[in-house]
Amino acid sequence: MEDFLLNDREKKIKYMVRETVKQVPHELMRKIEREEITFPREFIDIITRNGVVGLRFPEKYGGKATSWVAEMAAVEEMGYLGFTLSCMYSLGSIVGEPIARFGSEAQKEKYLKGITSGQRYGAEAITEPSGGSDLFGMMKTRAVKKGNKFILNGQKRFIVGGKGADFFVTYAITDPDAKSRTRGISAFIVDRDTPGLKVETIYGLMGNKGGGTARIVYKDAEIPEENLIGELNGGYDVFNRMMVPERLTTSAGALGVSMAALEVATSYATRREAFGSKLIKHEGINFKLAESLTLLHSASSLVYSASRAADLLEEGKVSLAYVRKLVSMAKLHSTESMWKIVNDALQMMGGIGYTTVYPVERLLRDSRLGLIWTGSSEVMKMIIQHEFLKEFTSEDYWKTKRDVEKDALDFRLEEEKVFK
Repeated sequence: MEDFLLNDREKKIKYMVRETVKQVPHELMRKIEREEITFPREFIDIITRNGVVGLRFPEKYGGKATSWVAEMAAVEEMGYLGFTLSCMYSLGSIVGEPIARFGSEAQKEKYLKGITSGQRYGAEAITEPSGGSDLFGMMKTRAVKKGNKFILNGQKRFIVGGKGADFFVTYAITDPDAKSRTRGISAFIVDRDTPGLKVETIYGLMGNKGGGTARIVYKDAEIPEENLIGELNGGYDVFNRMMVPERLTTSAGALGVSMAALEVATSYATRREAFGSKLIKHEGINFKLAESLTLLHSASSLVYSASRAADLLEEGKVSLAYVRKLVSMAKLHSTESMWKIVNDALQMMGGIGYTTVYPVERLLRDSRLGLIWTGSSEVMKMIIQHEFLKEFTSEDYWKTKRDVEKDALDFRLEEEKVFK
């Protein structure tokens, strides 16, 4: 949406991905929706063949060393394929992030190169049956050190790509006696062929068909110690950095989904006639279009602001807490906006929009997950207010601020300022 915010290299990446999106067969999309395909390896082959996976990773591992802004522009283009494939595309960035940032050289050689080449598709194994939003408070999966291995027991669910992934980035308790649960967690790479790993359930979903969303079980699964990501009991730090691409890619994908639905509805409204004129001439329709475009551009601006902040984080110019706040805002606003925009696109089309003659009904079903996936809207609000209040109560916040309270006529009446 906001191409003017991109530099020349970022635009080149965006349009390279746009051409890649056009190569995805329409029949593949239809097979996914009919659930004839539950894990689209063909899609993974297309994106890796075109060299658009793992864009932010160093060139030595098959990436293009691009900016966060460039990658989010790429994910936005993937959103035209719907939320499922946008999310599947993003997993390369999401599961690659902890390996690129905390992993050993051997892990990078094996798994980052595997992601960018298409030889290894990774999924994130985070959510547990007992704990969704309260992941660390309710986590039960445990990894016990035994010699040069960790013995992993537990289960994870709602794993997008779980059916066909070649490896899983998973989190487990490694110090049950830690004073804080967030300090007793570790992150691991678990290969699919690990004895003791079993794909137990493939979920039937309201939308987002084809993602191979699964529940997996670890039963005495033996993980080599070299598959520990980063430091032992350092999983919380790994998780917090992993959430930057997870939530930012969700935000960017939502932009593409929104625009795709809006374009289908606008095209229909410029051709369909009612009451003697094209639908687009009716105020009830063209006002919806104007409102949707305004909402979409506001979401887009926030996504790219958060992306630019993530780039500044790499340069040490902003804090992770500040980026965490902006990314949460972007995820909240873009997914909530997507839900409204796609709903209004369907409304613009009337009854035909509710049928499978057009793809808007699919985009609507897919969109609903956006308000839950990678942290619900409510969790995003918790993070936003939490990070802002930390800023607000710091001394630095007020150093350059005007004291607006003194603009009141009777600001000196301190006895009227009662707080208890």
